[in-house]
Amino acid sequence: MYRYFIQPQLNKYNNTLIGYELLMKHDTPDGWRPPLHFSDIPSHTLAEVLVATTKLLSLKIGSVSVNLNRTQLMDPEVRKAIILSQSQLRPLKLVVELTEEPGNEQWSNEDLIPLIQQFKNYGMDFSLDDVGTGENKLDHIRSLVPLADEMKFAIQNFSEKLRDPDIENKVIFWRDFTKEHNLRFILEGIEDKNDDRLADTLEIDLRQGYFYGRPHLLKLEGDK
Repeated sequence: MYRYFIQPQLNKYNNTLIGYELLMKHDTPDGWRPPLHFSDIPSHTLAEVLVATTKLLSLKIGSVSVNLNRTQLMDPEVRKAIILSQSQLRPLKLVVELTEEPGNEQWSNEDLIPLIQQFKNYGMDFSLDDVGTGENKLDHIRSLVPLADEMKFAIQNFSEKLRDPDIENKVIFWRDFTKEHNLRFILEGIEDKNDDRLADTLEIDLRQGYFYGRPHLLKLEGDK
């Protein structure tokens, strides 16, 4: 069984909740666990759970974010569910976060651009997730930047996090890049006071992480 967990995103400077990210997990004998790859989730299951979840969300916040990899974004059933979910959430805004996974390389940016534009035509925002990680370097995503409303940098993807000056420099690069292009910049993976304090020194207002709130299960009607 798959269900979405929700995690808060906040503006640290004015102490306001700006949205929630939906994080898919699988019920296993060892408890709820994220799938090894998002592509492991059957398209029908993802679509069904997304529509049922967004139908329940009537939170007084600005947005709800959902992760899609390239293969899922290319799937017509998933796209139909995304569009239906936005209609259910309105006036809340759905933010589609594009994640990069091994095995998705067959879909080029040119394949994605008209589909992302369709989402934006329905009033959604588009986010580039995990920038600066793995293959998700600037040259790889440059042609998608004009469509983006937001970028996210996940310090949990680096073992030393902000305590490594090289990682701090990467954060500064993406912070400045998003400012130059008038995009939102969310720093993910803030887990303790040290992370929080360092994010303060880097003057990053939008944040997400265990330090501000762990993901919690959003039960659907009929769940035990």
